[in-house]
Amino acid sequence: MTLVLVLAVAAAVAWYVQDRQRPGAGSSAAAQARRLRSPLVRLADLVGIQTARGRRAQQWAAGAVGEKATAARLKPLVREGWTVLHDRALPTGNANVDHLLVSPSGVVIVLDSKKWSARWPLKVKSGRLMHGDRDVSERLNGVRHEARAVSAALECPVIPLVSMEGPAESPDQRGEWVFDSIRIVPAHRIVPVLRAAGRRHRATGAHPGPRAAALFKPYRRK
Repeated sequence: MTLVLVLAVAAAVAWYVQDRQRPGAGSSAAAQARRLRSPLVRLADLVGIQTARGRRAQQWAAGAVGEKATAARLKPLVREGWTVLHDRALPTGNANVDHLLVSPSGVVIVLDSKKWSARWPLKVKSGRLMHGDRDVSERLNGVRHEARAVSAALECPVIPLVSMEGPAESPDQRGEWVFDSIRIVPAHRIVPVLRAAGRRHRATGAHPGPRAAALFKPYRRK
């Protein structure tokens, strides 16, 4: 049996064993990375050949790492009475929410985890969000859509926030970036920002935490 055949068999076995979605933060992103890493892609990786699917798999895998890191940071909020839901499906469509939080006072927050390369700074320039020289403005469309969908489902205001891990900071005077009214907060500061948002904005009516937990199920890609 040649070395290439051995590597191919190993890649196929790894793909079969790992192609299962596990519940929890980052699970759907990790599952998508595994799906992209087909046996041929794994074989290409093993012999040092970079493919488009392999690069996309790396991006999804990095996203999963970022979501898990954010979930670990959010654990103190659970002990403080927050509802904290990870990787939840929207009621319609095929989109998911990285983290859905409800403060003890009833403030609903959609939190999107980002883990981008630290090689380039993040900045807002001429009305665009730039990661180095690349325009990444459209990458916030998801959190904007998710916040609107959650707001419609729960019939209450929803605050969109982004937790950013990686890029060198060139933030505003508050220690964060703001693009198109969405706050992008360095990951190490996200918990204090969430606590402040939960205190400052108070919801009315029934607490939306139980309804959010019942309505937004763990996400499974269709």
